[in-house]
Amino acid sequence: MTVENVNVNNEVSVSGYVEGELSFSHEIYSEAFYSFVLKVMRLSDICDYINVTVSERLIKDMDIRDGVRISVTGQFRSYNNYSESGNKLLLTVFARDVKEILEDDEKQNPNHIFLNGFLCKSPVYRTTPFGREITDLLIAVNRAYNKSDYIPCIAWGRNARYCASLNVGDNIKVWGRIQSREYQKRISEDESVTKTAYEISISKLEVVSESISESDIEII
Repeated sequence: MTVENVNVNNEVSVSGYVEGELSFSHEIYSEAFYSFVLKVMRLSDICDYINVTVSERLIKDMDIRDGVRISVTGQFRSYNNYSESGNKLLLTVFARDVKEILEDDEKQNPNHIFLNGFLCKSPVYRTTPFGREITDLLIAVNRAYNKSDYIPCIAWGRNARYCASLNVGDNIKVWGRIQSREYQKRISEDESVTKTAYEISISKLEVVSESISESDIEII
């Protein structure tokens, strides 16, 4: 399963306000990586809270602190977090560039993502209690060193109806925004906890090619 120009299969541009403080994430070959949350405004009063991972080398001359307004470009990546409670898919923007936004700078679209990948699970079509149509997709996007990122996506309305007929292995391109949403997870009969889910809200999509052999797709 290969896609030409892997470097442009996954492009993210987000801008907003740093929420909270930097925290140490991990270290690779003596290079430290840090994580923080970026508060990104929608056109409505709702905000998306997006995880960002960044190398210390990118921000060594920057003051990344609560309330600072910045723009981040990079890729949306997934990581498996193994723990006693099971395997969890973690999603984060892996920063390639970080810039502070001046007060007089205006960004036309503060939350944009493009993905070119392969459908790795059958679409799940459903309707909300208010009758809105939704289809859930999971897209595998190649990156270097034979790795892939597994990105959950949501299509709405007529896009949802169209996506419901897609097949595992279809190569598709999607454009949209990164969305965060809170939900309640029940952990006992009397107790539940608030969790945050991340997904791509699709505004536009294109089928590049029909399904390849399912044996070439890693199903997770």
